Amino acid sequence: MAAQQEGAGLSAHTVARWAIVVPASVVLGWLFSLWHVPAAWILAAILSSGAMALFTGEDLRVNRSFYSMSRGFIGMMAAIPLTVVPVGQLLGFLPAALTISFVTLMVGVIGGQLLHRAQPDDVSSETGILSMLPGGASIMPALADELGADFRYVALTQYLRLLVVSVSLPAVVALLDTPAGEGADLSVDGETTWWIVALVIAIAFIGEKVGSFLHLPAAAVLGPLLLTVLVSFLLPEGHTLEPLYVFKVMAFLSIGWVCGGGLSLPALKAFAKQLPATVLFIVVIIGICAATAWPLTKWLHISYFEAYLATSPGALETVLALSAEGGAGPAVIAVQLTRLIAVLVVAGYLPQLLRLAKRLLRR
Repeated sequence: MAAQQEGAGLSAHTVARWAIVVPASVVLGWLFSLWHVPAAWILAAILSSGAMALFTGEDLRVNRSFYSMSRGFIGMMAAIPLTVVPVGQLLGFLPAALTISFVTLMVGVIGGQLLHRAQPDDVSSETGILSMLPGGASIMPALADELGADFRYVALTQYLRLLVVSVSLPAVVALLDTPAGEGADLSVDGETTWWIVALVIAIAFIGEKVGSFLHLPAAAVLGPLLLTVLVSFLLPEGHTLEPLYVFKVMAFLSIGWVCGGGLSLPALKAFAKQLPATVLFIVVIIGICAATAWPLTKWLHISYFEAYLATSPGALETVLALSAEGGAGPAVIAVQLTRLIAVLVVAGYLPQLLRLAKRLLRR
C-alpha cells in the first residue's frame, strides 16, 4: 500500500501521465458535480487515474506529503458536524443511537467476514469489514490504506453503496409523510479569514504527527479530526474550521487518484468476482437499516421519515439536505453522528478488535 503514496519521480513519462490525469479529473469532477453524481470528485479521479493505470500497465503514484495533507482535510471534514451539534442534544438521543449503531455495525462486520470467507485469497477480514461498514465512505479508503487493507476494493464497494443509497433516498422519502417542522440546522457558515485558512492548513499538515504521537489508529485521519474538534472550542464566535472548497476538492481527488492509480486487471477481476455478493450485502444493509427505523419511531417518538433518514447507511450530505427540506428534528443528526463516531472507532481499531475476537474464539 505504501508504494501508492511514494513520491513519483519527475520523469517526462510521469509528468505526461499527470498532465492528462489532473485536467481530466477536474473536468469530469466539474461535470459530475453539475449532474449531481454522488461522490463526484472522487469518482472522477478514480475513473481518470484508473484509466491511465490500466492503459499504461503501471501504477500512478501519488506524492506522500500531498496525500498525507489530503487525508488531513478528510479528517477535518468528518469532524465539522461534531463541532456544530450541541453535546446535550447528542446525549439525549445516545441510548437509542448507540443501539441502532450497534445493529448496523454488526451487520457490516458480519457481511465483511462473509465476504472474506467467500474469497479468502482476494478479500482479507479487514478489507471485507471496511467495505461493508455503513457510513464514512470518503474516510474508509484512507483508513484502509492506513490499516493495510485493499483500499481499491474498499473504495469501489463503499462508493457503490453510496451511489445506491444516494439515488434511492429521495425516491423513498418522497413516499413518506414529513413532520413539516423546522429542520435541524447543521450549518457551518462562518467568516473565512487568512488566519483561519492558515490554521486549517496547519491542522491538516500536523494532524498525522499529533495522531502518531498520541498513538491513535489511522493517525492521518483521526489526528486531524481530534485536533479540529478541540481547536473549534477555542475559536471566536462566527468562525469555523470548515476547509475551503478547493481543499475539499483536493482531498477528494487525492483519495480517488490513490484508489484508481492502483487499479489493474487482476484487481478489477477480483472485484467483479465479488460483485454479486457485494451488491447483495449492500441491499441487505439498506433493508436492515430501514427495518431498524420502525422501533426507533416508538423509542424517540419521531416520524418514520425522520427515523428512515436517521438510519440511512451513508450519504450524509443527501440525508442532511432531505432532513432540512422535510422539517426533520434533531434525532436525524444525533443518530447519524453517533454512528459515524462508532464507525470511526471500529474502523480505527479494527486490527486490534479482530485479534481480540480470534483470542476469545480460541477459548
